[in-house]
Amino acid sequence: MATATATAPRRRASMGRQKIEIRKIESEEARQVCFSKRRAGLFKKASELAVLCGAEVAAVVFSPAGKAFSFGHPSVEAILDRFVPSAAQHPGAVVAGAGLGAAGDRNLAELNRQYGELRTQLEAEKARKERAEEAMAKERAAGNQMAAWLDADLRDMGEEELMAFAAALVEVQAAVSERANQVLQEALNVGR
Repeated sequence: MATATATAPRRRASMGRQKIEIRKIESEEARQVCFSKRRAGLFKKASELAVLCGAEVAAVVFSPAGKAFSFGHPSVEAILDRFVPSAAQHPGAVVAGAGLGAAGDRNLAELNRQYGELRTQLEAEKARKERAEEAMAKERAAGNQMAAWLDADLRDMGEEELMAFAAALVEVQAAVSERANQVLQEALNVGR
């Protein structure tokens, strides 16, 4: 008796992964899709490098539209603080990144300027907050009822205090409503 050998049907050979010519993609939609996929791949590789090797990694990518995307381990800020001296360490200094070129240097200078401004604003707001807290503490110590209400627990108030508190809230609500209407009216007048 002859044995029959069964052969599997042949599959059509696929083209597999092909090398592509590295040049700018002309189609804007295809370029955006490619950017998104390759950005994800880059960040995945950076994450693997950080996990497998214990490396500190930072990657910052700007899309063709100018939107920034970043990945960092432990954080982008921690890595950049080691690489680029901060404005706090060197006020007014602009440190050019290696190989960025003139446009990159201008962008970096602008970012450093913005960073310095934001840092100054943050410090000013912190100081303003401290002054407000000190003023409120003085008002509370002087027995100012409005200041005392800011931290008050309603359960500890008596009936008379609750009535005064409710009346004050109605006044505040009316003032806020009036101001909101005023701002809305101004916005409508500007739009004309």
